Amino acid sequence: MHIEITSTLTLEDEDRLASAVLKALSGLLDMLPIAYLVRVETTDEHVVQHVSPRAANWDSMSTLSSESPRPVAES
Repeated sequence: MHIEITSTLTLEDEDRLASAVLKALSGLLDMLPIAYLVRVETTDEHVVQHVSPRAANWDSMSTLSSESPRPVAES
């Protein structure tokens, strides 16, 4: 599943909100019996992501997380 959100936030507000969105989504998804990777990329090219505990040993998740040309902050 790939979800994109377009906002009218300023670059600074997007950067501040990215971590909160990541925390909220990963908290919700952690309750489900699934492996997932949540990645938030802002307009200002900041990237934060979280890989679920169930996906820690899943090879394709490490491939996805290493494809970014931008520095990635893991949570």
